[in-house]
Amino acid sequence: MKSLHSLALALLCLLAFGAKAADRHAPTEDEMSAYLFVFFSDPTHGLFMATSDDGYTFTVLNDGKPIIAGDTIAEQKGVRDPHISRGPDGAFYLAMTDLHIFAKQRGLRETQWDRPAEDYGWGNNQALVMMKSYDLINWTRSNMRIDKTYPEKFGNAGCIWAPETIYDPVEGKMMIYFTSRMGNGGSKLYYAYTDDDFTTLVTEPKLLMEYPDENIEVLDADISRMPDGRWCMAYVAQEKPGGIKIAYSDNVNGPWEYLPDQVDFEDGACEAPNVWKRIGEDKWVLMYDIFSIRPNNFGFAETTDFKTFKNLGHFNEGVMKITNFTSPKHGSIIPITAEEKARLEKHWSAAK
Repeated sequence: MKSLHSLALALLCLLAFGAKAADRHAPTEDEMSAYLFVFFSDPTHGLFMATSDDGYTFTVLNDGKPIIAGDTIAEQKGVRDPHISRGPDGAFYLAMTDLHIFAKQRGLRETQWDRPAEDYGWGNNQALVMMKSYDLINWTRSNMRIDKTYPEKFGNAGCIWAPETIYDPVEGKMMIYFTSRMGNGGSKLYYAYTDDDFTTLVTEPKLLMEYPDENIEVLDADISRMPDGRWCMAYVAQEKPGGIKIAYSDNVNGPWEYLPDQVDFEDGACEAPNVWKRIGEDKWVLMYDIFSIRPNNFGFAETTDFKTFKNLGHFNEGVMKITNFTSPKHGSIIPITAEEKARLEKHWSAAK
């Protein structure tokens, strides 16, 4: 009887957990009241988080130390280009480049790059870090080797950079898209779909867009929903200087309508576009990393129609502020609830 009672109790707990999981859903915009900024830094190659109440002023968590150290989760002992999104299941999807560009200097490998630069190019790598969480504290992790999963097409991949995720309502799956090149060739944009647990790809990556000039490299795509229901993709075209362009589509995976003009406000090159919506307003912010200035900084532009953009300047040179950190690199911002912000701040305050 005792064993039957224990079994019944276990079944009840399992059913309760399953019901709770089935009830999970993403909060509505009305439930949002704060913002989460994820980024990395060149000195640490770790993941950082910062929060904001108003979407203008951001404060870093964990006393300025990485939330997750790159050497604990990545094959190359470092991560870059973190992107976070929320799925319709309410879960957070975090994707990062598995790459450390200073690994030799830090004594983490004997060579400058993982493979010869003459064959595979600058910053060559072969993996993505894929993580999923329902509370922003506890994460599952998978190190995705696309070259091993799809060796016929990506066995010679020179890089797998800047992964991002978005939910595809047509396919009913999370779509992951990234920059890649074959060997030391030109970089292009690819997309695939992931399993529900966000541990692997379930489709072979396909080309996300065809750039009109095949000699121009494209990278760092960021896809967002426009107010008219269509999709906008911000990306980098490596022209002179390299900068941010946008394209439109009726579908999240294209085909894309090419627009020739750059939309950033920089004299030099910039990269890593990320578009996020201001809570309760019909305004979207385009954020990008200006790697061509020293120290590097982020630039911002605001739009209501994804056609015209207003220059908001750089961090701490205009309305956008960072309070207790400097020189963030290649990040993304999403809205979160007050409860989620409080949970993060409490957890990382206690971790000091």
